[in-house]
Amino acid sequence: MPLIDSSYSPPFGFSNGFVQTIFPNLFRRLRDDFFVRERIPTPDQDFLDLDWSRMGSETLVIVSHGLTGSSRGHYVLGTVLEANRHGWDALAWNYRGCSGEVNTQLRLYHSGATDDLDVVVQHALAQGYTRIHLVGFSMGGNLSLLYAGRSANSLPSEIESVSAFSVPCDLEACAYELAKPSNRIFMSRFLKELGENLKAKASQYPTHVDLNGFAKIRTFAEYDERYTAPIHGFRSAVDYWNKSSCLSYLADIRIPALMVNAQNDPFLPEQCYPRAIARSHANFYFEEPTSGGHVGFIQRNPDRVYWMEGRAMAFIREQGGHLPTPVRLAEESV
Repeated sequence: MPLIDSSYSPPFGFSNGFVQTIFPNLFRRLRDDFFVRERIPTPDQDFLDLDWSRMGSETLVIVSHGLTGSSRGHYVLGTVLEANRHGWDALAWNYRGCSGEVNTQLRLYHSGATDDLDVVVQHALAQGYTRIHLVGFSMGGNLSLLYAGRSANSLPSEIESVSAFSVPCDLEACAYELAKPSNRIFMSRFLKELGENLKAKASQYPTHVDLNGFAKIRTFAEYDERYTAPIHGFRSAVDYWNKSSCLSYLADIRIPALMVNAQNDPFLPEQCYPRAIARSHANFYFEEPTSGGHVGFIQRNPDRVYWMEGRAMAFIREQGGHLPTPVRLAEESV
């Protein structure tokens, strides 16, 4: 498909990618009292925590969050509220260790864990949904697209589209991009939050998780080599990156798929702008606004919806998603 000319234009004063990335995390607040939590088992005797927001629809939007995030992230809540406003059910799932409770197995979560996403999808199908749309942000965007490409031959027919924003589709290139001095503040935050998960896991499995020297780790190359790869059965960090990057699977996707990466995203190198694939692929759409930062795309409007959330719903509509008249929900933001 041709590349999409983006309609996004940032508000005055928000054109900088770093500002777009940081501002929502500090100042955007959305209600989450509508969620109903459900815990489901995994095949390896662990669990996943799901947060539902139902409207009585046969269409479901499944939202996947980013690295060190959760179902309570502002962009997840915004997407769920926007899906509900359009009459669709929404499900925001938490990766292992991200719901506020430590999981039981040694494994944590990682960018290639499509088996857990499939557990969520299969559980949703068992509830009777006839249409499912996947929406993912950052790591969740990579995971959703990877799932659609890796499982192309066996993907449930009920899954009709994938929308992904700020996608680190080449994990190796992104690891080195985030190692740059300009991204030190973001890298430090990621490692701090990943370290908290590791501490909890080390208390469960002290012979498998060694925290000695963790404080000296400064990059994903070091972190993934020491922890992600061995814990999850990869030979090395590079092996993990190669097998878990959705970039190599985009050509295999058989359902409509949208990737939106801003040109000023501080996390993404040139490898994460797959224009050539979009030009030659029947189902893959690529959109690159000049601004937006990383999971930013700030927008001011009466409904307090950010552009990326509205864009995800628009893509669903473009694929023939049933759309009742949008309704104004109760106060969506404070």
